[in-house]
Amino acid sequence: MRDKKILITGGAGFIGSHVVRLFCNKYDQYKIFNLDKLTYAGNLENLEDIESFPNYKFIKGDVVDHDFINDLFDKEQFDSVIHLAAESHVDRSIEDPMAFINTNVFGTVNLLNAAKTIWNKDGKYAEQHLFYHVSTDEVYGSLGAEGLFTEDTSYDPKSPYSASKASSDHFVRAYANTYRMPIVITNCSNNYGANQFPEKLLPLFINNIKESKPLPVYGDGKYTRDWLWVNDHATAIDTVFHKGEKGETYNIGGFNEWMNIDLIKLLCKIMDHKLSRSKGTSEQLITYVKDRPGHDKRYAIDANKIKNKLGWEPSVTFEEGLEKTVDWYLENEKWLNNVTSGAYKEYYKKQYG
Repeated sequence: MRDKKILITGGAGFIGSHVVRLFCNKYDQYKIFNLDKLTYAGNLENLEDIESFPNYKFIKGDVVDHDFINDLFDKEQFDSVIHLAAESHVDRSIEDPMAFINTNVFGTVNLLNAAKTIWNKDGKYAEQHLFYHVSTDEVYGSLGAEGLFTEDTSYDPKSPYSASKASSDHFVRAYANTYRMPIVITNCSNNYGANQFPEKLLPLFINNIKESKPLPVYGDGKYTRDWLWVNDHATAIDTVFHKGEKGETYNIGGFNEWMNIDLIKLLCKIMDHKLSRSKGTSEQLITYVKDRPGHDKRYAIDANKIKNKLGWEPSVTFEEGLEKTVDWYLENEKWLNNVTSGAYKEYYKKQYG
C-alpha cells in the first residue's frame, strides 16, 4: 500500500479537486495522478496549494480518447482508479445528451478496459487493484413525500444526465461480474462547498445575491434534495477506498434534506448578514421561472450503510457547511471572477494546449 499509484480522473473539477488535495496531504507515500480534460468546469486554480507536491502529477487528457487512455495505463501502471470525471449538469444534458453519453459512458468503459488489460495479465487481480466509480443518487429517479434511497433501490433515471450515470454504473458492475474486476461504487447526494463552478445552485445564487441579480427558482421551489458538504464527501471517498468491501455499493449523504425554497431563503438570510444588508433584502431577488423538463421532485439518501459498516458520517450540519461555503466564496472573489469571466482558460491553453 505504501507505493500505490492512484489515478484520479476529473481531479481538477469540484469534487475531484477536494479528493486530490485530501489524498496528497494525507498519503505522502502514494503517487497521485490527476487526469483532467480541463473543460469549462475543470480548474487547476483549485489545486494551486498542492501543485508542487512531490507525490502529485497532473495529466491533461480526455477519458473518451481510447488510445490515449490505453497508452497512459501502459506507461504509468496505475494500481487503482478513483473515477470522478463526468459531465454533471442536468440542464446541459437536456441541451446536449450526446456529450454526456460520450464522457460518462464511453469514457468509463475506456477506463475499465484499460484497467482490465494491465491488471489482469495473468488471469487474476492483485490485492491493491481497485476501480472506484463515483456516481450520483439521481440514478434512482424521484421519491414521493416519504422514503429514502438505499443501495438496493431500483434504478429509474429521469434525465439524460442520470441515464448516462446509470449506464456507467451498470458497466462497472458488469465488468465486476464478467471479468471479476475489483470495483466499488458510491452514489452521493447534492454536493456543495468551495470551488464549485457557478452554474450550480449555491455558487450561482451566492454570486447573484452579491451582485443583486435575480435568483431564478424552478417551478414552485418545492423540490427537495439531500445536501452533502464536499469536504465530507472527500473523507467518505477516502474511507470507502481504504475500508470498503470490493463489489459493494455505498450511498453517501449528508443527512441534510432541504426543500429548495427553504434553502434559498436561509442562504438569503446568511448573505444579508455577511453583506450588512437589511433583513429581507436578498429574498426580494427570488424570481420563479418555468420548470425544467423531467424535474425530479425529491431525492433523499439513506447513508446508514457507510455509517454503520465503515464508521463514516458528516462532520457538519447543513447550516454550518453553508456558512463555511458562503465565507469561502466571499473571501475568494478572484477565483470566482476568473471562473465567471473565463480568464483561466487562456492560461491553460498556453500551458497545456
